[in-house]
Amino acid sequence: MTPVEFDFLKKFLQDRSGLVLSNDKQYLVESRLLPIARTAKYDTLSVLIGHVKRGGNAKLENEVIEAMTTNESFFFRDKTPFDHFNDTMLPALLESRARTRTLKIWCAAASSGQEPYSLGICIKEAGAKLTGWRTRILGTDLSNEVLEKAKAGIYSQFEVQRGLPIQLLLKYFDQTGDLWQITPEMRAMIEWKKLNLLDSFSHLGEFDILFCRNVLIYFDQKTKSEILDRLAKMVPDDGYLVLGAAETVVGLTDAFKPVAGKRGLFQRKQSVSRAATSAAAPRLVASGTLRR
Repeated sequence: MTPVEFDFLKKFLQDRSGLVLSNDKQYLVESRLLPIARTAKYDTLSVLIGHVKRGGNAKLENEVIEAMTTNESFFFRDKTPFDHFNDTMLPALLESRARTRTLKIWCAAASSGQEPYSLGICIKEAGAKLTGWRTRILGTDLSNEVLEKAKAGIYSQFEVQRGLPIQLLLKYFDQTGDLWQITPEMRAMIEWKKLNLLDSFSHLGEFDILFCRNVLIYFDQKTKSEILDRLAKMVPDDGYLVLGAAETVVGLTDAFKPVAGKRGLFQRKQSVSRAATSAAAPRLVASGTLRR
């Protein structure tokens, strides 16, 4: 691969997926794209890159993008966000949503499904607390391949051993040979959609909780800020955003504020217009008169 070809791929990947590659990642590009070239019976990577440059081959372009995006995931990954869900977010939302009895969660960059299924397990384990509630969990990713795996909910012994307690494995999975499939009831809890975070996602509606972990680290600062500002429009004033351990909103957006003492957890700041309306509204005082 020539330097010119590598520069083209860097721009192509950033424009199409937001992925920013440093100059020392050429070996990574070559190792991930060579299998695609061999399958397509291209003699060299240069031939593959030439086809991408010419355009008109959406299947090949998607294969290149999917090969370069990282799809690392496992059940209850990093544990802390799920502790925050159980100990902070869920109790607060159970109180504030008591009238509507609805809970909506979006897992962006959901990869092969372990994160949404982990949240589904948390909801099931909450038991009577959520009896009669309507819950929606949406998992999105730009990769068709990982979404198909997520929909099937089939994992190897190695995959279920990563972060999943044995009692939960036996409770929520069925074993078939060396593979484990999450139960039909759990699979029915999750809705899956293909989505690129660079594209518009306002059509998805509003969510109480957004999980967007370990994906912003691959974007440049401008793209991070734009995505965070658009995510902020998807949650109400008391909604939550969960980022990865190495990610933050500080210096990127004013729409979210860190939740004190909760690493990786952020809450939507009260919108200016709603705050102004609240401040201007008349309020009752003990004497029964109205005071502004």
